[in-house]
Amino acid sequence: MSTVAERESTHEILPLERWIDVIAQLLHGVRHVAVGASSPIPGSGALLARALSEVDSASSPTRVSILGSRTHNAFTNGGVELFDMAATGRIDAFFLGGGQIDGEANINLVGTGTYPRTEVRWPGSFGSAYLYHLIPRVILFREEHSRRVFVPRVDFVSASSIKRDADYRPGGPFALLTGLCLFRFNPVKRRFLLQSIHPGHSLEEVNDQTGFDFDLAQDMGQTPDPDTKRLALIRGRVRHEIAETYPHFASLLKA
Repeated sequence: MSTVAERESTHEILPLERWIDVIAQLLHGVRHVAVGASSPIPGSGALLARALSEVDSASSPTRVSILGSRTHNAFTNGGVELFDMAATGRIDAFFLGGGQIDGEANINLVGTGTYPRTEVRWPGSFGSAYLYHLIPRVILFREEHSRRVFVPRVDFVSASSIKRDADYRPGGPFALLTGLCLFRFNPVKRRFLLQSIHPGHSLEEVNDQTGFDFDLAQDMGQTPDPDTKRLALIRGRVRHEIAETYPHFASLLKA
């Protein structure tokens, strides 16, 4: 007969809750994480990382800055201060996405087709190339996992993963989290390494929906569910805190 904890971990976990927990794990030990606009899942993961850091005697509490929040944001001038803090080494982690992401972790936020006559136009690169170069732990996040997103080569490079010896570049891609799996990034080989596959999905599905080649981690397995303590934080404190900026998203999480 299964316990309540086992039932929660196998039948009642929402994919959103699992992604939030994975993000918090990727942020373990960071001093300051910044979250851009329209990013409720990364924002929730950052808030969970902060809650966990407050009871971790081995590390200092994680600072969280969420653009658009009045409570979890000390910035008064938005992106200007974000860029200044990134340049002076005061942000340890950030999140980026892309309409296209390729196997070398280049991202495209401009559009598909040949620039400037793009077939599909996206919002634009904003400061992605700048932040990609400077922030040490950039986590790529894209819920949709398909060949139209994960391509052999992006049509336009908004931000590049290239790191030449002559460049001052403390930043770069750290991991890629999708709706199917978690990849880590190998900066030497400039290739993704499949770390884990989310429950309900398979390696065959990941291969089928990914347009670039990748390596397999030796310890590749299934993405674990959040334990009882972390799940309680997601459904309690984190849900309450993220509601200040993203009330609709908070309503999707279990109370």
